Amino acid sequence: MTVRSRWVALLAGGAMLIATAGCTAADDEGAAAAPTAASSAAPAPAAADLPQIVARLQPSVVTVRAGQGLGSGVVFREGGLILTNEHVVGEEENVEVALADGTRVPARVVAADAVTDLAVLRAERADLPPAPFHTELPPPGEPVLALGSPLGFLNSVTAGIVSGVGREIPGSAGQGNALVDLIQTDAAISPGNSGGALADYSGRVIGINDAYLPPQTGAVSIGFAIPAATALDIADDLLDDGRVTQPYLGVAVARLTPQIARSLNAPTDRGVLVRDVDGNGPSAAAGLRPGDIVTQVAGERIDTLEAFIGALRSVEPGQPVSMTYLRGGDTRQIRVTPTAATR
Repeated sequence: MTVRSRWVALLAGGAMLIATAGCTAADDEGAAAAPTAASSAAPAPAAADLPQIVARLQPSVVTVRAGQGLGSGVVFREGGLILTNEHVVGEEENVEVALADGTRVPARVVAADAVTDLAVLRAERADLPPAPFHTELPPPGEPVLALGSPLGFLNSVTAGIVSGVGREIPGSAGQGNALVDLIQTDAAISPGNSGGALADYSGRVIGINDAYLPPQTGAVSIGFAIPAATALDIADDLLDDGRVTQPYLGVAVARLTPQIARSLNAPTDRGVLVRDVDGNGPSAAAGLRPGDIVTQVAGERIDTLEAFIGALRSVEPGQPVSMTYLRGGDTRQIRVTPTAATR
């Protein structure tokens, strides 16, 4: 994944790489994603239940060995299909996956996408158990587990909470993927975790671990994961035709809280807040500005961040899309023509 930031580190197996401005940091780790989306929130189990939850999920989390690189992955569909990060497999066409029971099997890279940093593998073993997925964004504060193979320590588990959602890796807004909001977590993530599972305390995969900020930045436990819904959508595209085509609006959004709505004199707390706008992007050309509140996209009512991201999945590059937004107390409408993000 190309990251135009001085201080972003991808989870390279065995070494931490610092991405400098304008350069590409490739990471040697794998990730896997899972299939099923449960929409009902389950109560968090007692801490005593966590070993059982981990034991159920670990057979679906694999170690990916690609050349000299090491990463993690998640079985997301029957037939040996594994979701991992693109920077884990790099240019490799054939890799090896190590299972929780110590077995190693060959796997083929079915398709990969550098911008979304996701890849799909097919292992030469069809009986791998898919992990359950939960596609709703988790609330900040929700307890989570990170599973993977940091620094070669296979089948490792760390714990933390969701620190925030709707995050961007610093400096990545111009790379076409700013709309795919990331989950931030303080669960310990190290080189080798990349592509592994970020799971809730019910054992459902809510994200694919992707990157972290290194200690040199002054950061302490700031990691990022690709949301499950995004990862599964990308995996479907990669399986369908081997490529990902997504619209780029050039806007970054965040949850709208009642406090923020009041500070903007908005008559509602439903919608999403426009946090940043690419000055050279389609939304800026259409007149959208930071501080606006988007309430409708392509005829769909937007109450939440999830609804905004979901509405974009039906939008095609080059196809004008209507957007309703609030600025202060005024309701306005525009038409934005998204470009094709480079995938």
